[in-house]
Amino acid sequence: MSERSVLITGCSSGIGLTVARGLAQRGWRVFATARREQDVARLAEEGLESLPLDVTIPATLGSALKTVLERTGGTLDALFNNAGYGQPRAVEDLSREVLRAQFETNLFGAHELTCQVLPVMRRQGHGRIVQHSSILGFIALPYRGAYIASKFALEGLTDALRQELDGTGIHVSLIETGPVRSRFRENSLLMYRRHIDAERSAHKSTYAAVEKRLTSSDEGGFLTLGPEAVLKKVVHALESPRPKPRYHVTLPTHLFKFVKRFLSTNAMDLLLLASTRSERR
Repeated sequence: MSERSVLITGCSSGIGLTVARGLAQRGWRVFATARREQDVARLAEEGLESLPLDVTIPATLGSALKTVLERTGGTLDALFNNAGYGQPRAVEDLSREVLRAQFETNLFGAHELTCQVLPVMRRQGHGRIVQHSSILGFIALPYRGAYIASKFALEGLTDALRQELDGTGIHVSLIETGPVRSRFRENSLLMYRRHIDAERSAHKSTYAAVEKRLTSSDEGGFLTLGPEAVLKKVVHALESPRPKPRYHVTLPTHLFKFVKRFLSTNAMDLLLLASTRSERR
């Protein structure tokens, strides 16, 4: 069997980097991408084929894919849309610009890259597309509205795409992660400090608790898993003859997926609000 190839976005750290390393060790030809030049250079030093790609800049999507296809002879077996970020903010404090920026990275970039890859996979008669979603792609928590909206949208778009690709040999999967050790919290703190004017907000007191949580060294204890847990699910999604449409990572993700089947909306709200109040203490 010829060498399998995969294109991964958001490989500068955390889940993307771990998955890139893990797939390379399993014999995949990994094209690891990152936004910043220094990260691209660092990935290359590790022996990975690294490329610059910023999902918010359409030109870099086409350029990166063109390079990949030139190197593989026109084929690509898999795509892992991993790039994304979160930002804590009350819904009423979300400007149109901030919400649009969230969607540009978490949804529009992944969608456009997927659409560019699909003709290649259709031509070769097979392919795997894996979308990095979240527990917040199927439940909502307060002060995470922008991220939640982008992940709910990603899940709906992916479900429709999966059905439209039935019978093509192209499989589409969602990875729904819960608390996983990465730079997600660090990046969220950066976005919080860049965009929030807490002094002018009706949520001023809550924002103080949010910042305290984001700057805490506590990573969630036993509920938080390492990025290797995500790698395991990605491997199954890419290599199994029967990949699942959804993969749940971490205990909270499994738990809330289960209880959502049985609780009313009001009951879910009570449960979720209780969990977030304890988190902000």
